[in-house]
Amino acid sequence: QAQVVESGGGLVQPGGSLRLSCASSAATDSITTAAWYRQAPGDQRELVASISTGGTTNYADSVRGRFVISRDNAKNTVSLQMNSLKPEDTAVYYCNADILSPNGKDLQNYWGQGTQVTVSS
Repeated sequence: QAQVVESGGGLVQPGGSLRLSCASSAATDSITTAAWYRQAPGDQRELVASISTGGTTNYADSVRGRFVISRDNAKNTVSLQMNSLKPEDTAVYYCNADILSPNGKDLQNYWGQGTQVTVSS
């Protein structure tokens, strides 16, 4: 059964950059639409960025101009490039993806386990 696997979190100083990646654990399944969410302690989970199958992107106002979501269909991955990071970007980041089975008949939504991003000096 497909799962969503994230990587790339860590500790970075303010103004620094990190790149998160999201992939399906089943190589034969395809990520269609995908999004990154984040949740800071005591806060609700919020949408950070999303990307459609065709590559249309959408960003939260708080990250627009600093974060870039992209997809590599050949590698079946979705990435989030985070630049000019601020302490308020500190959160657990989650990938959410709609994954299509190889026969094209089964589309299911999955959440990743989350990856911690900490922005601190």
